[in-house]
Amino acid sequence: MEEQYDRIAAMAVESQDKTTQLFQRLMEVAQPKSVYSEPVVSGEYTLINASEVSTGIGVGFGIGGGEGTSPGEAEKQKPAGEGSGVGGGGGGGGGSLARPVAVVIIGPQGVRVEPVVDVTKIGLAMFVTVGSMLMMFSRMRRLSR
Repeated sequence: MEEQYDRIAAMAVESQDKTTQLFQRLMEVAQPKSVYSEPVVSGEYTLINASEVSTGIGVGFGIGGGEGTSPGEAEKQKPAGEGSGVGGGGGGGGGSLARPVAVVIIGPQGVRVEPVVDVTKIGLAMFVTVGSMLMMFSRMRRLSR
């Protein structure tokens, strides 16, 4: 039984180490190299991509997992009692959100910043807005009767 507790304690320490590594990786997203791309030179022009990186709300994180044994596995001769199993677990995962928002163009005429327009996002926002308005008008019409 003591071996199982030692194994669970080792798993907890390993899970904590993995969680720390995960947070370190997520914080790497906030570095300038994550926001600005390496310059691309083409003739007289240099292009640098600028991205929006979400390190607050856009970061997802979760921990879960498990392992367990019943006393019947540890001691085959003794019957397993209710609530007498041993278990533990760990794991982790995470993510962040980044999207291009502008391109910095450096050329013979000077520096320009051109926005990157996400047509899909605008289209989805339009459909959601129109759908919400139609639902609201429908409810208002029903209530006015």
